[in-house]
Amino acid sequence: MADTPNPKVKEVNISKEMRSSFLDYAMSVIVSRALPDVRDGLKPVHRRILYAMNDLGMTAGKDYKKSARIVGEVIGKYHPHGDSAVYDTMVRMAQDFNYRYMLVDGHGNFGSVDGDSAAAMRYTEARMSKISMELLRDINKDTIDYKDNYDGAEKEPVVLPARFPNLLVNGTSGIAVGMATNIPPHQLGEVIDGILALSKQPEITTTELMEYIPGPDFPTAGLIMGRSGIRRAYETGKGSITLRAKVDIEKKSNGKEKIIITEIPYQVNKAKLIEKIAELVRDKRIDGITDLRDESDRTGMRIVIEVRRDANSSVLLNNLYKHTALQTTFGINLLALVDNRPRVLSLKECLKHYLDHQKVVIRRRTEFELRKAEARAHILEGLRIALDHIDEIIQLIRSSQTTDIARQGLMEQFSLSEKQAQAILDMRLQRLTGLEREKIEEEYQNLVKLIAELKAILADEEKILEIISEELLEIKERFNDERRTEILDAGIHDIEDEDLIPEENIVITLTHNGYIKRLPSSTYRSQKRGGRGVQGMGTNEDDFVEHLLTTSTHDTILYFTNKGKVYKTKGYQIPEYSRTAKGLPIINLLGIEKDEWVNTIIKVEEFNDNWYLLFATKHGIAKRTPIKDYSNIRTNGLIAINLREDDELISVKLTDGQKEIIMGTKKGMLIRFPESDVRSVGRASTGVKGISLVENDEVVSMEMVEPNNEVLIVTENGYGKRTPESEYRIQSRGGKGLKTCNITDKNGDLIAVKTVTGEEDLMLITEGGVLIRMDVSDISITGRNTQGVKLIRLDDQEHVATVAKVEKEEEELTEVEENES
Repeated sequence: MADTPNPKVKEVNISKEMRSSFLDYAMSVIVSRALPDVRDGLKPVHRRILYAMNDLGMTAGKDYKKSARIVGEVIGKYHPHGDSAVYDTMVRMAQDFNYRYMLVDGHGNFGSVDGDSAAAMRYTEARMSKISMELLRDINKDTIDYKDNYDGAEKEPVVLPARFPNLLVNGTSGIAVGMATNIPPHQLGEVIDGILALSKQPEITTTELMEYIPGPDFPTAGLIMGRSGIRRAYETGKGSITLRAKVDIEKKSNGKEKIIITEIPYQVNKAKLIEKIAELVRDKRIDGITDLRDESDRTGMRIVIEVRRDANSSVLLNNLYKHTALQTTFGINLLALVDNRPRVLSLKECLKHYLDHQKVVIRRRTEFELRKAEARAHILEGLRIALDHIDEIIQLIRSSQTTDIARQGLMEQFSLSEKQAQAILDMRLQRLTGLEREKIEEEYQNLVKLIAELKAILADEEKILEIISEELLEIKERFNDERRTEILDAGIHDIEDEDLIPEENIVITLTHNGYIKRLPSSTYRSQKRGGRGVQGMGTNEDDFVEHLLTTSTHDTILYFTNKGKVYKTKGYQIPEYSRTAKGLPIINLLGIEKDEWVNTIIKVEEFNDNWYLLFATKHGIAKRTPIKDYSNIRTNGLIAINLREDDELISVKLTDGQKEIIMGTKKGMLIRFPESDVRSVGRASTGVKGISLVENDEVVSMEMVEPNNEVLIVTENGYGKRTPESEYRIQSRGGKGLKTCNITDKNGDLIAVKTVTGEEDLMLITEGGVLIRMDVSDISITGRNTQGVKLIRLDDQEHVATVAKVEKEEEELTEVEENES
């Protein structure tokens, strides 16, 4: 029998059908599952959980209820998916390491930062948190729309009133079809301040908004390295930021060091992090760790890494950043639903959409309250009429056969509405007393005022904005807390828009053990010669400040190492710390090697063709190279000078090619020769002999000298002097030089030679980290072959570590410094 076509079977083009069906599926995932609404920051499952809990009366302050009961309510009425999906979502909303402000108050085992899963839903209990109540506040005042649930038997909210900006405050992540969102959490008070600023200044820029909202604030705290990624994300909706654990290096009494980790990057599993570190040690990919343990308890996180005595903690830490989740990247993608369509939003757009939503909520709430007030006033007007004609009304009611006849009679005789007539019929006799009559009149007059106020609000958007501001500030006062995540200024790998960085004078210090920081140049105040000094920074017993440089935030800083390599940063890329803080390990700023250290730092305002870098080495070698050869320096550095065996680079100067040079040695010898004697050569060359050294002597300083300069020398025991430059005749480079200081056991070896005019201040730094700033003109002028005068009082076994010229700064002494002087 021939096949006959089945009328129930419809032929379609499979390509078109697949395209259409997949598009429907994709839109369903985008709109109904994976992406948050820009107005309340919630995905449908989060919204349904909170709505169901509110509907069940599981609000803050009430008793905890079984999680299984909540999950069943959500699945049965609103969310036709697996129970594990709902429960896992609810668990995350109750975890303080996932949510910046938890929306669910959990009771029981809700998992841990170590990756432990929550107990089964039949064991745990939950209720709404206090702040989540603010997401649903005024939901019963017709502030939002409702839609049918999946089977049409119930109604569920399209969006929540969201009385605080949850999208940014708690953030979210989700993977849809062909797109994903990853919004970091923020600090509540900062976001509210940003919204208030936008409401007052609609044309506000992203840079101005960042004065209120400087960046994300993660529940696990940690550090954000630099601001350029934040700014890019806030301006375009997409960007990435580098997160680091908060780490401190402690020194034990036996001289060994240990690395203490107290905060880790967001969404990093602590147990897996420790496991990864142990694996790296076991595979010998990281060397120097003798013990690793987790000392975390209910008071906070504490991971301890014991470091071998001969290992460098900073190098070790740098390797941990490179190979483990102690440093991670968080990709920001501000993707949310706007009018049910996915959009990538800037920070300002996120805030504006929330502000627009709040205008709608306040307007709808006001309209609801106005309708309610007008309805009540309408009833009270009827009661007032009734009280004024009470005898006639009682007579009319007594003469009526039925309630309907009485109602109709009231409506006709006193021009009342049906609702007013019914209210009179329902009125109790006690309302006839004088006191009750006064209450009705007082209530009516209050309602008249309220109605006028509500109408005024609806007629003036400024009043609506005022209400939004007042209510947001009330929420801020109740729930605001301290920022957890610290945002550090840009590092070497984080290039900022320099125009947005304020130009200011700064002091850069670098310690012998490699801790670098910047401070405002006004940190140090002038003192008289012989003062005891002020504590310039906190150092370990075997650490001291070795380099100090006055510069600007916009200058380029070149770092020259003992191996003859050069690295580069901008002034603003060096992190700012307090006067007593150690600073940042420079190995975390520059890509220097394990057995390499910075021994010279200089500032460069511009890479001009007519300028040179003049190098001097410990063995007396000099080299001159055009500075333009150093304009492009890679992240891992550049070879600045080729060194001979056992030689080290000790000094670099920026010159114009026409200077006269002096080189001073540890044993008190000094040579002066024209810079032109050192011919200009390429970057990777070795150089020529600048001074001939006797046995056990080495070069300690190289300086440029001008006519009428004075040569200032400082010895390790705190002695110094000034000598006119005219006492040092010009010689040919390569000679032994002249005696500049009479070296004795009393004054010690020479540690620094500086050229001065007498108009500078001098900064002396001891090995213990004590600094003294003095006027150079206070230092005595003597001849070449003398030992100098006492510049600083030193304790036994203490020596001067380094010396720096700084610009004179006329400032009053503080009381403490006067006493110390």
